[in-house]
Amino acid sequence: MEAELCYESRNGSCLRTVYPLSIQITLYVILGTTVLLTVSGNLLVIISIAYFKQLHSPTNYLLLSLAASDLFLGAVVMFPSMIRCVETCWYFGDVFYRYYAVCHPLLYTSKVTVHAVIIMIVVSWSVSAMVGFGMIFLELNILGIEELYYNHVVCEGGCVLFQSGVSSAVSSVLSFYVPGVIMLTVYLKIFLVAQRQVHSKQNMSYANSLSITDKSQRKATKTLAIIMGAFLSFWAPFFICNIIDPVISYSTPAELFEILVWVGYLNSTVNPLIYAFFYSWFRKAFRIIISGKILRTDASDMKLFTE
Repeated sequence: MEAELCYESRNGSCLRTVYPLSIQITLYVILGTTVLLTVSGNLLVIISIAYFKQLHSPTNYLLLSLAASDLFLGAVVMFPSMIRCVETCWYFGDVFYRYYAVCHPLLYTSKVTVHAVIIMIVVSWSVSAMVGFGMIFLELNILGIEELYYNHVVCEGGCVLFQSGVSSAVSSVLSFYVPGVIMLTVYLKIFLVAQRQVHSKQNMSYANSLSITDKSQRKATKTLAIIMGAFLSFWAPFFICNIIDPVISYSTPAELFEILVWVGYLNSTVNPLIYAFFYSWFRKAFRIIISGKILRTDASDMKLFTE
């Protein structure tokens, strides 16, 4: 591998690592496929829930918000990240770099009524935007370490999210640890309620077999557990490293950070696959969209499942 400058004609340019053509092509194929799967999969989820009237429910609106977040990450974050990863330089300008930095450690927060769900979605997106943009544009992420950042880190053509110990701890707690604890607590409560319902019905003479509603509730509980487990599993390595790195004097190899970030990104790729595996309505909606039947005038009223 050869090293050259990102911008040969500019002072203070970052060094660029030039990978062999075979490695570049391999990386572009693998990462490009991941980006394409993320965008297309979540776009299918969004179209399905938004278009088919039978899917207009509070629970599915939350899935819609999650899919929109995953789609946003795939299109706006993963795509430029792929180019930066392969080319080892940032060629999209300083303004887009700041927007990218906000989304880089994706702030992922995800009586249920439509009104309550809308409030939850608006609050989660608004708080995420305010915290993320506020931290980056006010440069709170480098508060107290400005000299280190401007003298030894920043360079022309580079794009790294550099944070002080306080900044990395606060952003990680708000982005991952607090939502993680909340999700685990809520799921535990759901699980305990579901278990009590099962036990109570087992004590009733007519409940030798589970009803369709019971099976649906158990399936929803299991799916929720897998979605939350995937989120925690994929993002935990990055956020653990994000807190530790300032403590060990920023000695984490850049390549390791890059890998951990992409592992986190993969969470947005697998979410539509989880829906496809557990929800027959998603598979049926997918077939309708791909076959072109969605263009029919009565397509939005099609039954995707029996109620």
